[in-house]
Amino acid sequence: MNTLEEYTELLARIDRINSAVSLLQWDQRTKIPRDGHAGRAETLGTLSRMAFELATSDRLGALLDELRGRDGLSPVEQASLRVVGRDYARHKAIPPDLFERFTVARVRSESAWELAKEASDFPSFSPHLSEMIDFARQFAELFGYEDAPYDALLEEYEPGMTARTLRSIIEPLREALVPLLRHLIDDGTPPETSFLEGCFDVSAQRQLAARALQAIGYDFRAGRLDDTTHPFTIGIGPGDTRVTNRYHEDLVLSGLFSALHEGGHALYDQGIPDELRPLGIADGSSYGVHESQSRLWENMVGRSLPFWRHFRAAMVDVFPALDGCSAEEFYAATNTAQPSLIRVEADEVTYNLHIMLRFELEQALLSGDLAVDDAPDAWREGIRDTLGVEPTCDADGVLQDVHWSAGMFAYFPSYMLGNLYAAQLYATARRENQDLESSIEQGDPRVLLGWLRERIHRHGQIFDPVELIERVTGEAPSPVHFIDYLTEKYSAVYGL
Repeated sequence: MNTLEEYTELLARIDRINSAVSLLQWDQRTKIPRDGHAGRAETLGTLSRMAFELATSDRLGALLDELRGRDGLSPVEQASLRVVGRDYARHKAIPPDLFERFTVARVRSESAWELAKEASDFPSFSPHLSEMIDFARQFAELFGYEDAPYDALLEEYEPGMTARTLRSIIEPLREALVPLLRHLIDDGTPPETSFLEGCFDVSAQRQLAARALQAIGYDFRAGRLDDTTHPFTIGIGPGDTRVTNRYHEDLVLSGLFSALHEGGHALYDQGIPDELRPLGIADGSSYGVHESQSRLWENMVGRSLPFWRHFRAAMVDVFPALDGCSAEEFYAATNTAQPSLIRVEADEVTYNLHIMLRFELEQALLSGDLAVDDAPDAWREGIRDTLGVEPTCDADGVLQDVHWSAGMFAYFPSYMLGNLYAAQLYATARRENQDLESSIEQGDPRVLLGWLRERIHRHGQIFDPVELIERVTGEAPSPVHFIDYLTEKYSAVYGL
């Protein structure tokens, strides 16, 4: 066996263990009996440590060193060495015992969060959050950083991004969004939404979610749709990318747009070539780029008039009481802008303001400027100052998101970057495909999906995010396209 063959075989072994871990994680958040969480935590800890030890083994380091000095490697193989080598260097700094303890604690933390959210009981979750913050601090110090510990964690999700760069993006974005929101509320005419009020059967909503996934091209032969507390998409292995969703009887659009969001993630995973898998680069370019795919299908497509001219038929087929509503009415109703408490239900104008709040809070938690027990009050004060609304319970405030329970600090900015990337990519797709919107109106996702497959999906992790966006759109990532997109759409919907 030559060096490259041994390298790919080692990566394949790691991938197979991680596949088992993913399956157990999916089960933990969808099907597992409540009393099974403790045992599952130990199992996941053991398996995760096995994969971790292989991924940080001296042998993998030696193979990386040998291959870096070799001539004649293909661009894809060189990309593998860059990505795998970067992850190796980061994770090699973490002792295996620490990683196993973190994995076990994370599973317990997520389980505790589910119960705490259900009961709106932050004190029961507080010790777990403190533990996750402590792990994050340890990891940041082990990874190393130049400016702030937050940067060390951010690198895991968005290579090359820093807190300082994020602030340079956030300030002009905030300066555009806050006046736009105020202009819409003060001077515009909000769309009629009363026809979406009422009780909508959850089993019927599941049917609608499945039809929405089919409408955007999700391959059910290579996936499935299940219920969960907080929606997520997870790749189990080749030909197996699963979507999960949640539903509210009084919010019929919630489950629909959540399905489109998770479906966007799944389309990305389903479009990455299997041949990248043995090289360890069969994933999205970054979490921000991954979020660009979910936000693009959820918003640029799902909240567009062409989509509703097609999907109205499915909507009224599942909910006949809505038969009197036109595609134009559905379109307008899905594009209201108003301050709200829940991030995942937020409209496109206010969504990034939710992310900005989380960005500031998690930095304060990590630095110690904000004590864990003070987080609920800080959240209430922050959302009140940002959007003028205030939660009456912690389930609608500090407990609403799963990410901190899983130790995923510095993940939230990926959502904001995803929105910006999505607008820039969609503007390019429209420019290069004059029949794009007419194909969506006809219920054919292949024009847009084919373009994304060619320009984004097939590359996996070959390119880092900034390089990928520049290659596809011809310019560096910028908030300009997102601001223009929102201003144009919402001004028209609100009659301004």
